[in-house]
Amino acid sequence: MNARPADKLAIAVAQLNSTVGDIAGNAEKVRRARIEGAAQGADLVVFPELFIAGYPPEDLVLKPAFQAACRAAIEALARETAAPGPALLVGSPWVDGGKLYNAVALLDGGAITALRYKVDLPNYGVFDEKRVFAPGPMPGPVSFRGVRLGVPICEDIWGEEVVDCLAETGAELLVVPNGSPYWRQKGDVRLNIAVARVTERGLATIYVNQIGAQDELVFDGVSFGLHADCSLAFQLCGFQETIVTTQWVRKGDTWRCENGKMVQPVEAERADYSACVLGLRDYVNKNGFPGVVLGLSGGIDSALVAAMAVDALGPDRVRCVMLPYKYTAQESLDDAAACAKALGMKYEITPIAPAVEGLEAALAATFKGLPRDVTEENLQSRARGTILMAISNKFNLMVVTTGNKSEMSVGYATLYGDMNGGFNPIKDLYKTEVFRLSRLRNSWKPDDAMGPDGEVIPENIIVRPPTAELRENQKDEDSLPPYAVLDPILERLVEREEPVSVIVAAGFDRDTVVRIERLLNIAEYKRRQAAPGVKVTLKNFGRDRRYPITNRFRDPGTPLPAPDASLVTGKPAKSEAFDF
Repeated sequence: MNARPADKLAIAVAQLNSTVGDIAGNAEKVRRARIEGAAQGADLVVFPELFIAGYPPEDLVLKPAFQAACRAAIEALARETAAPGPALLVGSPWVDGGKLYNAVALLDGGAITALRYKVDLPNYGVFDEKRVFAPGPMPGPVSFRGVRLGVPICEDIWGEEVVDCLAETGAELLVVPNGSPYWRQKGDVRLNIAVARVTERGLATIYVNQIGAQDELVFDGVSFGLHADCSLAFQLCGFQETIVTTQWVRKGDTWRCENGKMVQPVEAERADYSACVLGLRDYVNKNGFPGVVLGLSGGIDSALVAAMAVDALGPDRVRCVMLPYKYTAQESLDDAAACAKALGMKYEITPIAPAVEGLEAALAATFKGLPRDVTEENLQSRARGTILMAISNKFNLMVVTTGNKSEMSVGYATLYGDMNGGFNPIKDLYKTEVFRLSRLRNSWKPDDAMGPDGEVIPENIIVRPPTAELRENQKDEDSLPPYAVLDPILERLVEREEPVSVIVAAGFDRDTVVRIERLLNIAEYKRRQAAPGVKVTLKNFGRDRRYPITNRFRDPGTPLPAPDASLVTGKPAKSEAFDF
């Protein structure tokens, strides 16, 4: 006999931070969330995508031992639901019929009562799911206490097909586990996608997203719900763990959330800063480092990174070292000391002259008769990198590197020097964005930041012209266009993939654009050796942008002719020009 349809359902949204590979730790989070859900009166606790494994697990998920351990954890959790308390909807890899699926399991009454497999596997940008998972069959709803729940998984709602199938097979309410990473305006994109599906099928939707960081990716949470009329049912915080039980009531043929919690999301530059802090915190903590060390030069990049490190870890876990040479201005020494004092972190000065002069002496015979050039400049950077790595080795502190996206784009960085390090929180921020976030941090900080309030980056660091201080009176603009010119060109080349001719037509100097495009291409070998860093833009260097190192193609800088379709056999000629 069919169970009487429920008129009320309490669904706890467990917006939590899992760790890839920590199956026992992730399962323990599920147990604690069940206890919390029970205290809040929940009937069901819903977790983000692949929560037991951690997301994204990449090729780790192909290991049979890993697959078996995830399944064992799910089976153990299922048995525990025989005890009083809410049911669980938990994501995990799952092997069925010799195929590996991205799955979600409904655990209730001591058993696995339903399994659903992700159908639409994303394989673009940062995603490689087709590499490791098989697509599941089109799903029907799962029956839970008289309610037919549709459970599309993440990408399954980005198209119409899966939701259409669920609606046509009787789903009343959609519950969507997600592992949706952050980048700018991503929250608007998610909401618009969900609104589109609700508009098409009129099904109220609960969108559960994870928070936390995994290598380059940061997950910002901001889980939300939509009523069938597309009004916002609830919205949770960004960049923080939370468990919130939402109360759903049947109203005729639809479901509505009563008194849903509403938290305004962190947006714009505040979201970028929060993502960088969370990315650094999780990378350090999940990899077991007691703290970090970085070179504090008196420049804006290292000052911003120091602020992020203190906000992420607290001042006691951050060690900064000024590494001066004869070209280091007193102004830099003063600014670095002031920044360290404002942040309350450990600070020391280690002159590099003995190391640099020792290297030059060792190379004197080899370089005899040759003029001084960038080689000698780079010895300074590499001496600093070696000293920081020695401190790292001796005290087990991870070196945080401080290069921004503008520098990494054009190769304005030294391999085995200032590029040394384990992680870079500002890797995906252009220099102009570094300036804006520095000003922002002096007037605001994230709610969970561990650093002090107020001005922590001295004003002189922000207004002073950037310089690497590798020779007398050096300025970045000796080698590069002004950042106000450089960064918009790079954004068009990197994020938008615009041809040189289009950028020039937008009003930029042709010679400058051609030069920057060339520098961008030839610096690929450096970027391949750079530390990972937080993704905040639509296209970061690393998981998003994968260019060959050996690459002779260069954009000619002139509009390309339309292809001659008449030369291609088997296809009709078209009159319109091909869109490059």
